[in-house]
Amino acid sequence: MEIFISALMGELISRSVSSIVNKYSKPPAEAVEAGLERILLRGQVIIDEAMGRHITNHGMLQQLSMLRYAMYQGYYVLDTFRCQAHKEEENNLAVSQSGVVSNFRYAQRLCLSRSNNKRTAQGLEEALDSLRSMILDASEMVRFLTTYPRLRRQPYIMHLLLDKCMFARQRETEVVTNFLLRTQSCTCSFGVLPIVGPENVGKTSLVAHICEDERVRDHFPQIVFFRHDNFRAQDIATLRGRCAARHENNGRLLIIVDIVGDLDEDLWESMCSLCRQSTTSGSKIIITSRSDKITKLGTTQTLVLKHLSDEEFWYFFKVMTFGSTDPKMHPRLVYLAMEMAKLMNYNLAEASIAACVLRANFSINFWCKVLAFRRGYIQNHLCKFGGHPHELLSENRPVYVKAMGTPTEDILVLDTNQTCSSEEEVPKITAVDVLYGTAKPQGGTFKVLAWKSPIPPYHCYIQTYKIRELQARAVKRKRPLMKRIRHV
Repeated sequence: MEIFISALMGELISRSVSSIVNKYSKPPAEAVEAGLERILLRGQVIIDEAMGRHITNHGMLQQLSMLRYAMYQGYYVLDTFRCQAHKEEENNLAVSQSGVVSNFRYAQRLCLSRSNNKRTAQGLEEALDSLRSMILDASEMVRFLTTYPRLRRQPYIMHLLLDKCMFARQRETEVVTNFLLRTQSCTCSFGVLPIVGPENVGKTSLVAHICEDERVRDHFPQIVFFRHDNFRAQDIATLRGRCAARHENNGRLLIIVDIVGDLDEDLWESMCSLCRQSTTSGSKIIITSRSDKITKLGTTQTLVLKHLSDEEFWYFFKVMTFGSTDPKMHPRLVYLAMEMAKLMNYNLAEASIAACVLRANFSINFWCKVLAFRRGYIQNHLCKFGGHPHELLSENRPVYVKAMGTPTEDILVLDTNQTCSSEEEVPKITAVDVLYGTAKPQGGTFKVLAWKSPIPPYHCYIQTYKIRELQARAVKRKRPLMKRIRHV
């Protein structure tokens, strides 16, 4: 018995000493925060340098992609840590407004808050260790970076660059570009690259963006786009004529096929047969679809696109929202922006619209109103219709929204259509004008410009609105919440 007690006491003492040593040997959270900020700046320098060069090595692209994602994670953890105080303040305010709270409930909130703080502090250390290790491993890669040619472009501001590029798709962009410029090694005269991904992930935009590259346009004298649901026998005849012309001139042909719905295999075989007979060696086909059934059509590995992670989406939204303004100067606004980003369902178009609205008015009061407006809008649809508004629209179901400052009207969003219309055909009034009170349509049904993409193929997203008057009541006329918003 004495031996057992002695062993037990020894174990307890050993654990106590170990706990004390670990507690006091760890650097304080503030020191870890400063260290993470410094290492993030070093990572940013490497990423910025890589973005300015044409890199063809697949291993280096993979390493840069991992470093870029680790950088996004680092910024996300750092901003989450800095927003803790504002989150606790909001929770305490919600508790005080809800009336009397039991001691048990208060203790429960306190324990949960401490647990979250501890987890966030641990995340800071893990992010710092991960980034430090990756940057040390990248030292040799950094030396090789200087051997790759620079891309021709003007000096940039980061938020302007993100507005004009495929964000978080640098590796995918280089993979597709290298496929297009690479000499075909197989016996067939053309190569096929399948690109697969869910709806609105950016498959068509990625391909169109790459086709604007001067290197690609110089390599392929002619680029042909086909959408599968409109691809018929007459298009085969058109393609046959273009293939014959390219073959006579020894010119390469690039064919882009966007498949909507199920794949028509007979149509595909007809096109492939035509390409084998009529195209010059080095011609390429890119085929995009939501279905992974097209993977069997490729002559190279399928490129799979996924939606952005929380960390990637937050980095994009923060840079677009604050622009050239230092977010550290507005910690409360960073917290509000972070809460808004959680409501957007990873939608880059909505992030761009919201960033434009917020960037026009750096007022805490205004940002709080926008956050409350968006929370109410989403909560209303989750409770009444069981889905996020984006999901309802993608299913061709209408959504309901109230314009800020006009509680007597309901706006019914009937549908969203994607188009590449010319400027004359695009509605002059925007969704921002209607929803944030800078425009007062006279009722009825009308179309608005929800968003216009700033990158090829410059899609315009046009929505149909219907205003419904609620029960008439005396309402004091309010001034618009925004006098001027720069449109996207």
